[in-house]
Amino acid sequence: MGILIEVRFHGRGGQGAVTAADLLAVAGFKDGYYTLSFPMFGAEKRGTPVVSFLRVSDEPIVIRDEVKNPDYVVVMDPSLIDVVDVLAGIKENGMLIVNYPKGADELREKLNTDVKVYTINATKMATEILGRPITNTAMVGALVGATEIIRIESVEEAIMEFFENKEIAEKNVQLVRKAYEYMKEVCG
Repeated sequence: MGILIEVRFHGRGGQGAVTAADLLAVAGFKDGYYTLSFPMFGAEKRGTPVVSFLRVSDEPIVIRDEVKNPDYVVVMDPSLIDVVDVLAGIKENGMLIVNYPKGADELREKLNTDVKVYTINATKMATEILGRPITNTAMVGALVGATEIIRIESVEEAIMEFFENKEIAEKNVQLVRKAYEYMKEVCG
């Protein structure tokens, strides 16, 4: 069996967790991988917890159920840490990447885990660049910066194709690049 990378995104309705997985699926496809992204909704209301999944493989993907044992978990809203078991099923050598205004050591201690934990203040970055606290592209950049599972150039291309408004697309490319560079430095 070849490479199979599984990612679980936790967000709240309206924050773009589904879009984040979709953007990465398109970018991964551009890099020559087989990809699959899909959401799992509960109440389907703005603000309620939402989970989205991504699989990236160098072979056709036949698994269609939710990701139960992710390699990576991305949390877009820090309030979910107290509501959802974001570490559920994460692989022993997995990684947690969280939009969190404080340091990774504090969060690791709070979660009482040995899993690699990285934090980024994506809300602040998004507000500065987009003028709104929409963190999905920042978290995509953070994931790619920490893992390099997909090339950042492919992500930027996918963003330019996704957003119809060129100005919004360019701001999101700027945001994804800033988060990517931040996380590359942190993971150095």
